Amino acid sequence: MEIEIQALNFPLSQSVRDFVKRRLSFALGRVGDDLHRVSVRLSDVNGARGGVDKSCLIQVGLRGLPDVVVENTEPNLRVAIHRAADRAGWTVARRLQRQRNYSRLRFHTGKPAAEAARSTEIH
Repeated sequence: MEIEIQALNFPLSQSVRDFVKRRLSFALGRVGDDLHRVSVRLSDVNGARGGVDKSCLIQVGLRGLPDVVVENTEPNLRVAIHRAADRAGWTVARRLQRQRNYSRLRFHTGKPAAEAARSTEIH
């Protein structure tokens, strides 16, 4: 999995780069074959003024599906990365599961998924 990492308004250390790669490998590793690209943008919103201002935006490109975009802002950069990676992992897994269910429903019924879902509803 190729991960593109950008840092805005602060220098990106090798330890932060390694942390991002480790967290995303863990969070997205089980769906790696369906990923097209992963980009991470880290930023310090308030600069030297401090506050809840460390932001991590993760964009996951999936094959044949819209991108998943997750953002988290925290006082601590590593916490923001950790939480954004977890949310990205869950969101990607849920989107892929929905796509598989949609394809399976359409394959088994031979109808468009919306029509197949209506025909299986209990009245």
